Amino acid sequence: MKRKKLLPAILLFTILGTASFSYAQETPFRKGSVTANLGVGVGTNYNDSRNAFGTKGTLEFGIWPAGPGVVSLGIEAGATFSSKNDSYLYNDYRSHTIVVAGRSAWHYGWKVNRLDTYAGVAAGVGFRHYDYNNGKHYENNDAVPVFGGFVGASYFFTPAFGVNVEAGYDVTSLQAGVVFKLR
Repeated sequence: MKRKKLLPAILLFTILGTASFSYAQETPFRKGSVTANLGVGVGTNYNDSRNAFGTKGTLEFGIWPAGPGVVSLGIEAGATFSSKNDSYLYNDYRSHTIVVAGRSAWHYGWKVNRLDTYAGVAAGVGFRHYDYNNGKHYENNDAVPVFGGFVGASYFFTPAFGVNVEAGYDVTSLQAGVVFKLR
């Protein structure tokens, strides 16, 4: 009976040990790297609303070494969706903002295999729509400047796939998702 429990444990340990030795690089993000990230989370409130939900996708290119890390340039696109029901001011308030922006970050791996941490800034434009009822229906569309700052971390399970978390004031305030290393 003990042998049946011991064999799966040895097999699991062998697989995990082999996987960790076969992927031995200091940091997954280097000069020449290209990553794509898709995430969902808490959206940034661009119009003082509540219950924001956000989603964002990014594409980043490792451009040049900077000290022990790498500077990236890229693009991001995403959207926030929110609503509020305040019986004194607004009824059925709904808002969404679609954002397109450029971004730059400094990536550093801390000499931990498979880990990429980064901090950066973003700037672009948000296309905002909101509507509500206040005795009559009101609707507005406008474009707003969008500036953001963020910190994040990616952990790669394979050389090309991992998970990602990001926080800050950007399209999303807090998000989790997946990251793909394209090059």
